[in-house]
This record gives sequence, structure tokens and C-alpha cells, in this order.
Amino acid sequence: MSDDLRPLPELVSFIELAPEPHILFDRDYRVIAANKAYRSQFGGSRSVIGRTCYDVSHHYSVPCDRAGESCPLARSLESQQRERVLHLHQTPRGEEYVNIELTPVRNAAGDINWFIEKMEPMKVARGVSERSGLIGRAPAFQRMLELVSRVAPSEASVLLQGESGSGKELVAQAVHDASRRADKPFVVVDCSGLPDTLFESELFGHEKGAFTGAIARKAGLVEAASGGTLFLDELGDIPLPMQVKLLRLLETGTYRRVGSTELRHADIRLVSATHRPLKQMIAEGRFRQDLYYRLNAFPIVVPPLRERREDLPLLAESLLARVAPGRRLRLSPSALRALQHYAFPGNVRELRNVLERASLLCDGDEIGPQHLDEDICTWCAEPSPPDATEATSDPTIDLEEAQRQALLRAVRNHSGSRQDLARKLGISERTLYRRLRALGLDQDPA
Repeated sequence: MSDDLRPLPELVSFIELAPEPHILFDRDYRVIAANKAYRSQFGGSRSVIGRTCYDVSHHYSVPCDRAGESCPLARSLESQQRERVLHLHQTPRGEEYVNIELTPVRNAAGDINWFIEKMEPMKVARGVSERSGLIGRAPAFQRMLELVSRVAPSEASVLLQGESGSGKELVAQAVHDASRRADKPFVVVDCSGLPDTLFESELFGHEKGAFTGAIARKAGLVEAASGGTLFLDELGDIPLPMQVKLLRLLETGTYRRVGSTELRHADIRLVSATHRPLKQMIAEGRFRQDLYYRLNAFPIVVPPLRERREDLPLLAESLLARVAPGRRLRLSPSALRALQHYAFPGNVRELRNVLERASLLCDGDEIGPQHLDEDICTWCAEPSPPDATEATSDPTIDLEEAQRQALLRAVRNHSGSRQDLARKLGISERTLYRRLRALGLDQDPA
């Protein structure tokens, strides 16, 4: 290695002293050094020195951008500056989401020769089944999660928009748990469940005698959330008179209890959520435009279940563990196919209800189509539509082998690029790469 390509000892010393996991690698993706924190959290039993970063982190045989991922090295070479991405890494503990901050390092001539990569596990989400927290691997889920990872450390107000049952409260909890306020309260305000007459009192509190029935002083939910996060669920249901007072709270950081003249300071981070079309409500005069812009500092769309169907097996496994603790319930291949063909207008909440009912109807360990709702199994009596990513409906055929054969036929009959094949199959290129790799078809499909 020439002197120009040999990393300075100062670089190696710098990352070794850093408390967070760091690695140093060159333009060819080869890891040159890894600090103690990295070796402890991500190293595993094998040495990482000399291996490529994409092999260590993803077990890929090609760089991330050729496997459907966003490659921070490629982005940094293009932008000539620091880059941040969220990746799903293979670790000794299984798949974990990791925030990556990559910094290019230049030599004396000004050329980028090395890269320092800092990694921070995102503990609020996983790419494998768990009993709590956010779970998913679908592209739509990962795009949402990257926004969560970027906004969480700040104090910006977050507006979550998504259909009912899509998991907006879980996302709000993730924003709180990944913030600097994580050790303080996370207080939920159900705006749809509070009558207009009690809304102000519940939110701001009241003094004794402020109104009939106020027999004692009461602290409000804003005060209960002090130092932490206040989550306004179903924001679109806030009555117009209260919208004015909420706007004043956001603009001045102060409020008054009902029946008091004392101005109180609010130390809260506000996260709100709605399934309602707020812009339409503004046009109809049912929601204040100035309040909307205050709350919408950082919007995040929570995807519906139909946009992340590939997450359904993970979600089902996790939800079964929650609704039937102590039982090792699993879905049969035909039951899973039935669920994957259903639209789920009620999203993850509906999936949970479906699985809870099925667990009560199932006496054994395997949930079949007969345990699912009739609406979900309407298609089961009909021939399965041709789909290269699905197994055939013949229960005697091994599911994995059926998937392998279907993909093998698709690869053999396709003469274009992998990107074109993924588009033809209706899946992302990254999903195609992972399925080919899992079935041993990523190198030589013949």
C-alpha cells in the first residue's frame, strides 16, 4: 500500500477513542480499522478487518447500491460531503436498524481516500418479530423509519398522518423513545374521546371552583407531560375554540389552568396524529390554518398495511405472541396467503383482531383458513392467481421449494436487467435480491 493510501495513525487512534461504534474503510469498501465499541456491538466472532463493509453489515456479495440499498459511500463520493442513512444490518443479535453517519476523509492532495462510519443502533424498531415496538422491513416502512430517526433528536413538532389502525401511536412512542426526552413522560391525549366542555380542563387543568363539579385543583395533561412528550391523537377532532388556545400554547410555550390567571410554562415536545384530511378541513373552516402550519413542522406519513404486505408475516408472528402468550401459534401457508390477499381496511389493528379471534378458534398450534373471517377467505375457494413470488395452492408442495421454482422460472424466462425483473414481479429490487439470496439464486440461477 502506497503512502497516499495508507491511513494516518491519527485516524485509527481517533475512532478507537470514540465511545460510539466506528469503522474506517477505503474506497474499495475494505474495513481497515474498527474500534472497541464496534467490535463489541457488531463484530461477532469473526474479524472484520480486510472484509468489505457490505459483507460485514449485510452479508451481501455486492455493494449496497447494487443490492437495492442506499449506499452512503456512493452518495458521499457524489456529494463530496458527510451522508446519513438508515440501514437494516445483520448483527450478532439478529437484524437491527442502524443509523449510519459517514464522513469522507481527504488526503493532502484533497482527494477522498478513506471514510469514517459512525453507527448508532435504533432501538425503537426491529426487522425481526418482537413483542413490542415497530416491526418491519418493507421499503415504505423503512422510509417512514428514516424520517423518525432524523426528527427524533430534535424538538420539532411532528404530525403523523395515516389511516386508522396503521400504528400512529406506536410511531409517536418511537419518536419519544429515540429523543432526548425518553426518560420523561409520554402522555397521550385522545382528542376524539373528550367532550368540548371538558377538553380545556383535561388539557390545561383547573382550579377549585372553576366550574360546577370542580371540587379540587387538578393538574392537566400538559403539566403531566412536563419534560416529556405530549401526543395529541386524532388531532382533527379538536374543537375550534380549543384550537386557538392550543395555538397560543405552541407560540408562547405558556398556558393557564381553567379558573386561574397565573401563567404557567409548558416544557413539552408535541407530536400529533390524524387520519382526517386537514387541508380539506381548513378549506371548510373546520381547522385553523395557522395551527396546521405550527403542528406540521415535520410531517410523517404512516403507511397502511396494504403498502407493506411483505411485513405481514413478521407482524403476524409478533401479534400472535401478544394475543396468545404461552402458545406457539403459527399460520399455515394457505392462511398466510389468505391474509396477504386481503386489503385490511382496518390496517394493523384489524390484523390483530383477526388473529386474536383465530387464536380462540384454533385448538392446535397452526391457524388455518377455517379459523379466519369469512371475508378474508373468500378467495381461498378460487384458484390462486399466478404470482411468481407466491407458492402454489397445492398443500403437498413445500412452500420454500415452490417459491424457488417460481423464481427460477421467472429468472430463466427473463433476459433483461434485475431491475426490470423486479418491476415485472411487482416487488422492489432489494426484495428481489434478498429472495434470490435466501433461495440460493443470487449467483447463478442456472
